Amino acid sequence: MKITVVGTGYVGLVTGACFAEMGNTVTCLDADPKRVKSIVAGEIPVFEPGLDAIIQNNTKAGRLEFADGNINTRSQIYFIALESQQACNDPGLVLESARNIGRIINDYAVIVNKSSAPVGTTEKIAQVVEEELQQRGVQVEFDVVSNPEFLKEGVAVDDFMRPDRIVIGVESLRARNAMSELYQSFSRNHDKLMFMGIRDAEMTKHAASAMLATKISFMNEIANLAECMGVDIEQVRKGIGSDSRIGYSYIYPGCGYGGSFVSKDMQALIQMGQACGYDTDILKSVERRNQSQKHRLFEKLANRFGQDMTGKTIAVWGLAFKPGTDDMQQSSSLELINRLLEAGARVRAYDPLAMNESKLHFPDTVFDEQRLILCEHQYDALADADAMVLVTEWKPFRQPDFNAIKKLLKQPVIIDGRNQYDPYSLKSQGFDYTGIGRDRLG
Repeated sequence: MKITVVGTGYVGLVTGACFAEMGNTVTCLDADPKRVKSIVAGEIPVFEPGLDAIIQNNTKAGRLEFADGNINTRSQIYFIALESQQACNDPGLVLESARNIGRIINDYAVIVNKSSAPVGTTEKIAQVVEEELQQRGVQVEFDVVSNPEFLKEGVAVDDFMRPDRIVIGVESLRARNAMSELYQSFSRNHDKLMFMGIRDAEMTKHAASAMLATKISFMNEIANLAECMGVDIEQVRKGIGSDSRIGYSYIYPGCGYGGSFVSKDMQALIQMGQACGYDTDILKSVERRNQSQKHRLFEKLANRFGQDMTGKTIAVWGLAFKPGTDDMQQSSSLELINRLLEAGARVRAYDPLAMNESKLHFPDTVFDEQRLILCEHQYDALADADAMVLVTEWKPFRQPDFNAIKKLLKQPVIIDGRNQYDPYSLKSQGFDYTGIGRDRLG
């Protein structure tokens, strides 16, 4: 099939590349010519394992191309796949993309909204396309479809190629058949297609993110309570996770969730509730708990060193909001580092992927004044530091050389924001260890 994908952000690139990988002819469009030029040159703007190879292979094979400017290619299916932050902050960008499609289509087309935008956006897409057709004085049949993404950063290519489910909001049989044909290669083992109403599909995306966020925030609240009562939250986690009604996914205590997708979907749901006069108490509480949780790491350091940390150096392991990505949107590391800098501390940080990305989130002055130092190796970050804080649970951080850590740190203080380490073992080795919901152990 011939496909046009509007947007070369995280979702757009993965969508376009994976459809091309299955033999379709795909054009990916972006309004930013510099971004397109970089992609054509092989500089992929997002990190995702396996994505660069798929893009290169399919570009060479002629199945995948990139272009800038307005839509000028005629396709059977048009995907609007703007970045999550763009679509949520300014849904008008999604509608402008739809207008551009309405200005060029002459034959039946399916227009697919894959952007994470408020419920009702897909219906508005149909309205603006129809407006453009009327202005042109032409009658062209088209259908609009909602096809939300459920990709997990770090494994997005695998998620797309082997999805748990493919949610499609559709109204006509013709559009349903077109989407079935498009996705048949992705559900050969068993039918993963889930057809539903357009608004149902849009809400499914936001509700799924909200459920995951709720599990995380609930577990963090229980962890904080456990900490007050001398309870080992890790034992509690195992105990409740064994319940088939709950499961182990997303009940790991930590320093808060981040990323572009869950956070934006939560905010979108809360705003939708406000727009229709409904107070989303649970969702607001989930968000408040998550924001509070991001302060926990600084609070633990302040309990150890005081609110004024002038003269102190803190080592930070992990900048990305989770392992497997360089995405720092809503990352707990941002809250921690900003609070440390405000308190007068110097920060030495390391992350396997997000070092360059971090430069976009902090002013140049903190680097120029060496208040924030990006280190080339995880152990370099520990040199002369008064404490080490684990923020992101990258694999190289999981079983480090604790003898080396103890020698490098000025004080053997470890703040474990992801409960990766054994408090009993570390305390027996002379470390001052603090986790999430495990402070009174050892």
